[in-house]
Amino acid sequence: MKRIVVLILIFFAAVAISPFLINEKGYILIAMGDLTLESTVVTAIIMLVILFLGLLLSLKIFRGGLKFTFGAWNKIAFASRRRAIRDFNKGVACYILEDNQQAEHLLSKCAEPSQQAQLCYLLAASAADKQGLSANSKHYLAQVNEQTISIKELGLESVLVTLQLLLNHKEYAKARELIDEHHKHIGHDDRLLALEITLSLVEKRYDYVVKQLVAARKSKTLEQSKVQQWEAQAFTGVFNQQIEQKSNHALHEYWDALPKKVKQREPVLLAYCQVLAQHKINQPLTKILLPVIKKGANDALLKKIRLLPLSATNELAQAVQKHLHHDPTSAKWLSCLAHLAIAEKEWDRAEKAFNSLVNLDGQQYDEVDLKSFAMVLEQRGQLEKAIQVLNKLVNFKAAKS
Repeated sequence: MKRIVVLILIFFAAVAISPFLINEKGYILIAMGDLTLESTVVTAIIMLVILFLGLLLSLKIFRGGLKFTFGAWNKIAFASRRRAIRDFNKGVACYILEDNQQAEHLLSKCAEPSQQAQLCYLLAASAADKQGLSANSKHYLAQVNEQTISIKELGLESVLVTLQLLLNHKEYAKARELIDEHHKHIGHDDRLLALEITLSLVEKRYDYVVKQLVAARKSKTLEQSKVQQWEAQAFTGVFNQQIEQKSNHALHEYWDALPKKVKQREPVLLAYCQVLAQHKINQPLTKILLPVIKKGANDALLKKIRLLPLSATNELAQAVQKHLHHDPTSAKWLSCLAHLAIAEKEWDRAEKAFNSLVNLDGQQYDEVDLKSFAMVLEQRGQLEKAIQVLNKLVNFKAAKS
């Protein structure tokens, strides 16, 4: 604006001065072939100033129009992108609020226009999975798999979510391919280690899982209860493979070769006892369980022994009866004796032990005791009493919940 004012002032100044120059007109002659242009100096200056001002005005108008044109084009061209970003933000919000149906709809719709295809399809797959829409979830996962997952852009979390969804849908081959692609991160991220162990257990790579459990036990982020569950699965699988693919002797050698600290771990010890009991390898089994019963110090382990499919229990039952001789009202030993009697199908002895247990002051029995007691009564033909015990079991569970 200031420039225009200055130019106008120059123009009027030139008009004001021009009369004083009339006496000294001066001439300009331009000849181009047959064309001749003749003018005074003052007139030429005035025309040039007018031309210059006209050019400035035209440029101003043109620039404004050009600016308007680009603004309008930008608004039209990027309208779909802005709408996609708006849908993306709403979709993420719906996902957080667990409105999975709306989240799936919005995120799948805006995947391509928002230029966040991987993330959108991944979240849409997760939302569909939470709705139980397996076909939709697999479709979105296929869209993700068509593109290379970029850890730099989306982080390792995108890989973790994809792996978990693939495991949920039992797409084990694709999960293995993806986890092998990012295998170098296993040693640095416990979440990926957990998924690797889970997948390896499905693949029955038990020896490999046993090695990975060393790192899992040292982890400060993985739940130890979950690690113990993996440990039980892995060692049960290893022990079964030894005996089924090789021999009983190979199983014993494998057990003997384990470090003492590992053999003392409860999940490992119980896994070994479980395999021995299933295959009726009674002598080594009794050799392990008898000291546990004689000491009687580990109540949790004694309760888990009740669940083993035992077949030869004479020595164990004798050790339990010695404890009962000193303490006839011990709920721990009455329960243990009853379950050992069930293993030998001595229904009368089992019934007596259970009757003594349930008649103790307070509720010193548990769900396993009541369920087994009902089964014993059924074997004894006492169906009405068995139903009463089952009703007590239902009430027991309701009270706990």
